[in-house]
Amino acid sequence: MDIETIFKNNGREILDHLSLGIYMTDCNRNIIFWNKGAEALTGYLASEVIGSFCFENILMHIDEMGNKLCKGFCPLSQTMIDSLSPQQEVFLHHKDGHRVSVTVQAFPLKDEEGKISGAAEIFSYTNPSTNMQSRIRELEKIAMFDQLSNLPNRQHIESELTLRFNEFHRYGRTFGVLFLDIDHFKKFNDTWGHDAGDKVIQTVAATLRAASRPFDIFGRWGGEEFVGIILNVDSQNLAMIANRYRKLIEQSSIPLDQMKIGITMSIGATIVKPDDTPESIIKRSDMLMYDCKKSGRNCVASD
Repeated sequence: MDIETIFKNNGREILDHLSLGIYMTDCNRNIIFWNKGAEALTGYLASEVIGSFCFENILMHIDEMGNKLCKGFCPLSQTMIDSLSPQQEVFLHHKDGHRVSVTVQAFPLKDEEGKISGAAEIFSYTNPSTNMQSRIRELEKIAMFDQLSNLPNRQHIESELTLRFNEFHRYGRTFGVLFLDIDHFKKFNDTWGHDAGDKVIQTVAATLRAASRPFDIFGRWGGEEFVGIILNVDSQNLAMIANRYRKLIEQSSIPLDQMKIGITMSIGATIVKPDDTPESIIKRSDMLMYDCKKSGRNCVASD
């Protein structure tokens, strides 16, 4: 029996056991196949999505700037138009609420007459996410790891800041600091309980982890506060990067009482200055974050 015959007879089972996420739709983007890899990467079981349209609040693809793709430039619908199959990095919406960075590639499906009858999308974790997981394992070994958020803790961020200042004074390598604070965090605890508050922290942390560049680092500073150390940026780029994280978090949510509760953050962004110390740059970014709170929250303030 040749390979083509084997795949024809067993193709669905083979696809179902690949670690890559794979799903298929008809021309109307109605989901007709959803493999085990897609279940693992998204949290959605096949029984929950087959028969639904892929744009109906399932994956909710967005690009790195937070722009929604499912209602606009969708890789799946585009491949049914031009038959091209370019790779694209997007952020999908996990069933648990956080955003996951994936590389997607869509292909047109054709019938025996060569007419397009649907499309398939293959997706997998992007490399930065893998690098971040390796970093997390290393941090766990040296006890500089926050158990709730799965991010470096304050002690580790302070150590990283000291290293960055050494590089700044010796080699002139600039860097920026982001101070992020979850908006209305007390409301989550008071309304839905501390388990909900913990879930909010974990969702924010998961989004930061998935979206961060391999050479940047985010950590939990304490309570609902996070700090990011961003390398190789100027003031303009830092503000743009901060807004990127803000938009990604704004597009995240947590399921509570059969509702999806949104999350927003206020972010202070500042670049290191010649007379700065680790304490002064944190204080300045913290004060900028409070400027956001005064301006209505869910925004970025930079100097």
